[in-house]
Amino acid sequence: MSVTFKVIIPTRFGSTRLPGKPLLPVAGRPLLAHVIDRARQSRAEEILVATDDQRIMSLCAELGVVAELTDPNHRSGTDRIAEVCARRGLDDETLIVNLQGDEPCMPPELIDQVAEELASRPGVGMATLAYPLTERAALFDPHRVKVVADIHGRALYFSRAPIPWHREGFGETAAVELSPGFGFWGHLGLYAYRVGFLRRFVALAPAPLELAESLEQLRALWHGLPIQVGYARALPGPGVDTPDDLRRAEVWLELGKL
Repeated sequence: MSVTFKVIIPTRFGSTRLPGKPLLPVAGRPLLAHVIDRARQSRAEEILVATDDQRIMSLCAELGVVAELTDPNHRSGTDRIAEVCARRGLDDETLIVNLQGDEPCMPPELIDQVAEELASRPGVGMATLAYPLTERAALFDPHRVKVVADIHGRALYFSRAPIPWHREGFGETAAVELSPGFGFWGHLGLYAYRVGFLRRFVALAPAPLELAESLEQLRALWHGLPIQVGYARALPGPGVDTPDDLRRAEVWLELGKL
């Protein structure tokens, strides 16, 4: 399926656990350079970086990618992307993929896939991807976001808790064998939006569920806006939030797993 879309990479310099994260070296190059590589390996017609820091602007100039300096007070990368779309006057039907700036090991085929998921559903403004959870530890890990979707692939809920809850299988001694067929799915933080949806979304106040779970996508569900969930054709390598993640990403990239 041939889909026209743009990739916007929101990235900020500040990070509580990894200050200056986009510029940290991974496998001999800045972290952000690897993320840009993943975007360039996709079928995106244009790649942009939305940032809050002149140092990142300078790196993007060296790498030959267009970057825009955005409001440093934005609450999220989504707000940063919306500012770029508004500044450029993009049409409501333009498709944008949000590739987060700390995902150096995201397979390019998933960038294409999430755009295709959205393009194939004209009545939907937002799409994302999920992957099977096959380990109990991952299902119960609050850092692994879970998603439940309906028969049409529309998201019902996202949570840091293990969902769906298996009443008989999640007791203190019981152990359910996890498998894709049972329906446990992790959520990949990769999104596609129609620009018109994005404008509406960022104008909405944060929702109570969003604040409780610290999951921005719950704002859409709270306001009755559907999110299409596709099932990932590949598994990504590690995203980078901690020094340990940084080391794992370096091993992944050095082994050439993409």
